[in-house]
Amino acid sequence: MKQANSIISHIQSLPQFKKLKSHYCYRKFISSLAPKLQKAIAFVYVRENTLFVALSHPGFKMELHYSKDILKDILNMLALMDEKCKSLRASKVVLFNSKHLSIIKEKKIESTVPYYKEVSLGEFNINSRDKDIIDAFEKIRDSIEKQI
Repeated sequence: MKQANSIISHIQSLPQFKKLKSHYCYRKFISSLAPKLQKAIAFVYVRENTLFVALSHPGFKMELHYSKDILKDILNMLALMDEKCKSLRASKVVLFNSKHLSIIKEKKIESTVPYYKEVSLGEFNINSRDKDIIDAFEKIRDSIEKQI
């Protein structure tokens, strides 16, 4: 019986599924970048030895303009290190703005207010004869009983 990873690697080697292999390499390329650059890049692709980088926001264009050589070097190093990505080579980098969403999904953090159950039952041993202190403890007991 064949294992799942051998079946998937066979499917990826078929000519009609060539894009699956390149998608794996593009994701690996983006994940090898710094987190700040990962957020800046919506998607990438290589065509005719040119690395095209789609930016998620126009503000990142100037910042990545100075990092073109770094992007090109990382892609070429990935081609040397990973045998699946050896066909990806780039001699030039082109940056452009994209309206599409990023392939790297950010996890949404939901901010919730923690609600706790009241642990106290409102039973106090009051050893005071001061009327103000006794009234204060009675108010606390009433508010605890309302929460239970």
